Amino acid sequence: MRRIAENIKVAFKSLFASKLRTFLTMLGIIIGVGAVVAVISVGAGAEVQITENLQSAGTNILTISPGREMPDGAQRAQGMFSDEQEAVAGKLYMQDAYALEESNLLEQVVPVVNIPNGTLSYKSWGGQVSILGTTPQYFEVMDYNVYAGSFFTESEIQGLANVAVIGDNIVDDYFGMVDPIGETIKMGGNNFVVVGVMEEVGTGTFGSNPDNSAYIPVTTGQNKMLGTDTVDSIIAKVKNEQLMDQATAQVTSILQQQHFILPGDPNDFEISSSSQLLEMASSIADTLSITLGGIAAISLLVGGIGIMNIMFVSVTERTREIGIRKAVGAKNRDILIQFITESIVLSFTGGLMGVGFAYLLSWGLQSFTSITSLVTVYPIVLALSFSTAIGLVFGIFPAMRAARLNPIEALRYE
Repeated sequence: MRRIAENIKVAFKSLFASKLRTFLTMLGIIIGVGAVVAVISVGAGAEVQITENLQSAGTNILTISPGREMPDGAQRAQGMFSDEQEAVAGKLYMQDAYALEESNLLEQVVPVVNIPNGTLSYKSWGGQVSILGTTPQYFEVMDYNVYAGSFFTESEIQGLANVAVIGDNIVDDYFGMVDPIGETIKMGGNNFVVVGVMEEVGTGTFGSNPDNSAYIPVTTGQNKMLGTDTVDSIIAKVKNEQLMDQATAQVTSILQQQHFILPGDPNDFEISSSSQLLEMASSIADTLSITLGGIAAISLLVGGIGIMNIMFVSVTERTREIGIRKAVGAKNRDILIQFITESIVLSFTGGLMGVGFAYLLSWGLQSFTSITSLVTVYPIVLALSFSTAIGLVFGIFPAMRAARLNPIEALRYE
């Protein structure tokens, strides 16, 4: 133990002898560890945020999406599908939502249409926002609240009214000190009157941003902006979590009847529950963290090559010192351990500085962007272990060269 402490002391003394060179050598490790920890932390933060968003909306939510399209070609030619089936296959309609409202297991049924390439302008200001057409129940299901004005009403939906509820960011970006309630904005070439402003929500499910979204009546979105009678999805809130399986079976049965799907035929719609979305979100976040963390780890390997290079230089510069140590009794093993210790100290110190760099990155991301970063112990231990292993692996060859030096030739080295 005493010998190890002495080797570490000698290693630090050697590193401090040339501070700039030591720092430049560690730079690859610092960047590598910082990138690995930051990437994994961003993935962990995204997972936590998605989980909170899904849980805030409730774990008793079913999302129904369109499924397969009607096949063309031989099957159609053979008259395999009736005209009624072809008319509704692979699509969702308001009639589907109305049919689901009859369910005794569902509390809320919400049709949603997404308006692509949403642009919003107010006077001389303009930019991209997310525009969704929906019903007032959407805000109840998602647990969104307004702090000014109100949500649009059923009568405004029936009347295809040009009214909009906007997110908190839109107020900051477009209106400044102006009260947005009653103001007219333009979206997709249509004028809309702002009737409500939502409270700040933060990042929504799968990275969506409700604070930068505008919500309009679903009928207005269908008829005035998209020219369609379909909806992109239907959100259903089940009365309680214990009824999820029964509700899923009932929703499936109702939609099969709506779409004239015979027993044994595949459904042309998909039903996802909150728990499935949560599992999928966690899986995506884990995959992204592993992939990006692996890419970032490559810089650690590059840093390891830099360490090996500088250790070779150190062996050459200290050849005479090695000869003197061997002349007074040092064994090859002592020289080997000394240089391996220096290499490990070099990479571990770089790793510690990299952790500090990761904290700085995380602070910057959270302070200047909407990205959430959660630094945990796991990536720190992982990155420090990896950097230490790199110091060991890339320090072996220079240490072996130092250990094998002939003491007489080493003493003659100038």
